[in-house]
Amino acid sequence: MSTVNSLTADDLGSAAQRDRRRRILDATTEIASRGGFDAVQMRAVAQQADVALGTLYRYFPSKIHLLVSALAVRFETNQAALGSRPIPGDTAAERVIQVLKRATRGMQGDPHLTEALTRAFMFADKSVAGEIHVVGMQLTSMLTRAMQGSDYVEGAEPTEDDIAIARVISDVWLSALVSWVTGRATAEEVADHIETAVRLLLRD
Repeated sequence: MSTVNSLTADDLGSAAQRDRRRRILDATTEIASRGGFDAVQMRAVAQQADVALGTLYRYFPSKIHLLVSALAVRFETNQAALGSRPIPGDTAAERVIQVLKRATRGMQGDPHLTEALTRAFMFADKSVAGEIHVVGMQLTSMLTRAMQGSDYVEGAEPTEDDIAIARVISDVWLSALVSWVTGRATAEEVADHIETAVRLLLRD
């Protein structure tokens, strides 16, 4: 697998390049939604996005890079939605549970896509470290915003304790999604597992 990271939107200097990257990720999501992980083939993505195969590889060195980047886009969308309205809940635990329930329902509502994104995350090795870092930062930001509630200040750095707790909760949530994708847990069991973990970590 290539050790070259994907090109992010910040790496691209022109609107045309950013639009090309968006088309590639949109095509990836659409193909994954129809057929899951196995359906996402680089040639099929290139054809649907209307880019040359060589161009696709310059943007995303592998299928895993591509799918983990698509996962990052999904979390970015979730994070943007959080800023548009207050998160319900009187405590940090209640707000985090609400955020994760919403995200989980969204993932479970598109099982083929979730299977593809989750498997890519599982299979990712150190060559995908850059993309994994982006996903982790988005999850951490999403959860620390929920933990702080009305005290959240845009752009302010969360405390080290908040970051540590958010990372543990992220690990539990992703592990629970893997259990659901692989059929080892039902949606209800996943929800119960996540809620239990959050309440234990965020006891008042």
